[in-house]
Amino acid sequence: MISILTFLSVFLFSAQAHAMTYPDRPSAPHGYENEWEIVIAEVKEEELARVQDVIRTQLPSATIRQVYKTALCGLSIKGKRSELRRLEKIKGIIRVTPAAVYKTDVEESVPFIGATDIRGKLDPKGNRLTGKGITVGVIDTGIDYTHPDLKRNYTGGYDTVEQDTNPMETRGKYKTNHGSHVAGIIAANGKVKGVAPEAKIRAYRALGPGGLGTTETVIAAIEKAIEDKVDILNLSLGNDVNGPDWPTSVALDKAVEKGIVAVTASGNSGPQIWTVGSPGASSQAISVGASSPPMQTPYLHAGNKGFLLTFMEGSPDWQLTRTMEFMFCGLGLKQDIKDVKNKIVLVERGQIPFTEKVKNAQDAGAAAVLIYNNVSGSFMGKVEGVSIPVASLSQRNGEWLKQSKEKYVKVFFLKEQDKVAPFSSRGPVTATWEMKPDVVAPGIGITSTVPGGYLSLQGTSMAAPHVAGAAALLKQAHPDWSPEQIKAALMNNAKVLYKDNGRPYHLYEQGAGRIQLERALYPSALVYPSSVSFGMFKQTEQRLQRKVTITLQNELNVPNRFSFEIPPARTGIQWKVPHTLVLQPGEKRKVEITADITPSAQTKGIQEGNLVIRDNKELIRLPYLLFTEEPNYPRLMGFQLKKGDTPETYRYELYLPGGAEEMGIVLYDPDTFHFVDFVEYRKNVPKGILKKAISLEKIKKGTYKAVIFAKKGNREDTIEATITF
Repeated sequence: MISILTFLSVFLFSAQAHAMTYPDRPSAPHGYENEWEIVIAEVKEEELARVQDVIRTQLPSATIRQVYKTALCGLSIKGKRSELRRLEKIKGIIRVTPAAVYKTDVEESVPFIGATDIRGKLDPKGNRLTGKGITVGVIDTGIDYTHPDLKRNYTGGYDTVEQDTNPMETRGKYKTNHGSHVAGIIAANGKVKGVAPEAKIRAYRALGPGGLGTTETVIAAIEKAIEDKVDILNLSLGNDVNGPDWPTSVALDKAVEKGIVAVTASGNSGPQIWTVGSPGASSQAISVGASSPPMQTPYLHAGNKGFLLTFMEGSPDWQLTRTMEFMFCGLGLKQDIKDVKNKIVLVERGQIPFTEKVKNAQDAGAAAVLIYNNVSGSFMGKVEGVSIPVASLSQRNGEWLKQSKEKYVKVFFLKEQDKVAPFSSRGPVTATWEMKPDVVAPGIGITSTVPGGYLSLQGTSMAAPHVAGAAALLKQAHPDWSPEQIKAALMNNAKVLYKDNGRPYHLYEQGAGRIQLERALYPSALVYPSSVSFGMFKQTEQRLQRKVTITLQNELNVPNRFSFEIPPARTGIQWKVPHTLVLQPGEKRKVEITADITPSAQTKGIQEGNLVIRDNKELIRLPYLLFTEEPNYPRLMGFQLKKGDTPETYRYELYLPGGAEEMGIVLYDPDTFHFVDFVEYRKNVPKGILKKAISLEKIKKGTYKAVIFAKKGNREDTIEATITF
């Protein structure tokens, strides 16, 4: 995925506002860029004042827009690109990051996670557990604080887009509704009841018209939330950079250090591995994937195969339950669609918007439209003003259907629950090799509040606020619990989810599992950190030991006996676990777990499992990961190409999560794919954000196919782009 806009694309994690997956639309012209830019500069705390003076005196075009002292120590700065490049040479500046752009049914799901079951229980003050006295900050598109289900919960907020105290959803042509939907899942208190219906909501509008914002506005919102001393913070947004050191991830870690429970969506780029984005890659936040509540799941039956369908936002209900003829109609252009009356039309994603494809089929008399992906995996989308049902298929299933000899298909519904959504982003996290998501929660078909009424949406944007609401209830019940303890209660007591074949989902798909509030509310013990990583090893390394320290906490009012099960035998790993120990009421104790590893005996790849701890009442699973050899994470992410400071130059930016042994940009003829020239080639590039100007004065003006590649270990990744000079 390539963006050539001024900032790196980032988006809201719901079906309605996931700009990277709907609707198909042409990109801006390659090379388009305003000569002004906004960057985030992270600064050593003791140098902050001096750095500001240097910028004001030495960078005439630069304006310091924001000073961050809480979420991170640094500045957001706007200025000419040529001047902003000098920032990295100023003493005291740690690094400079481009300001990324952030885009944008409770009645079943709230009881499903156990929220209604615990409302009859009381907190230490004798109040029912409804979130009373707890403040939840929602960093999003703002909220409709006049909505009858939200107005009694709303306690103010801030708009970091307009720089005022009115965080109302955008209205008019580029209206939004995402933040109101998220807030309703957390704390609606009217016709719809959220997870914590008496929690206070503070809204931080960091995403403006159309659901767009930047790293600058998101970090400013985190900063405001910390200053306002919110208890819980929800961010149903993110980007496609799997980077624990990305500024929003760093800022969320800082919020947790200040005592705030930070909850963030993992992303909607599944089912591929390594797709969790920032800030979902934050180490200390609770990253949430999406699972299914009890629901009727649609499947398409063709021959002896059944394919999962994902209904598009704006689609009428699918009421076609008889066997019907289907026809493949290319990209869904008007000229592609012929003889489709009363048939189901199959089209490929691409070239024109989803709505246009559907209206072309609708005008030709089609009964329904199936759109399959043009890249690997599934996707979600939105259509507007159509009268026939529309659903999406993965690329693999769509290609099979197109090439099959089947002429008839049938849609049927199965009652299912607790399945990880295909679109839910998977981990692990690059660089830290941590497990993400941490948990999953319902994120499919969730009805909640929007300006003017109610709407059903799906996405990890909908899953995260279930967890934020759950955290509010736990905080009310346990005011002295830290963010780490609340995270542990949710993870220690999650339900493991299983695939149709009876095997559990991978840890990097479901984390610890689906949250269960009734179990997390009054656990017999807490174990944290609630997942561990033993890092990465090379098979050439000698036998070595890796140790992790965890905390055991007795939550009973009687002594509690803890014992560790020896993990199942695995080639190349031996475990040393603590002996049985007894903790007194309320006692905490740190213990060490040691993995004795012989890398040469390990198979390459991700090793995962659960360390099992038993106490007087419960069995607690501690998920772990370790990696043998450099894993298959994407070697490059977030590529952008921009015009340089002179007519002959361009500037590229990309993120290398593990660095690269080799990286380059190669130009080819777009018609023959004959090699034209290397415009960049580098060796031994360090990890992190890479920014550099390149000269194209020797390149003949025209349109080229560019291949951007990065190689490390035995893997080489590429991104393709069409570029016009």
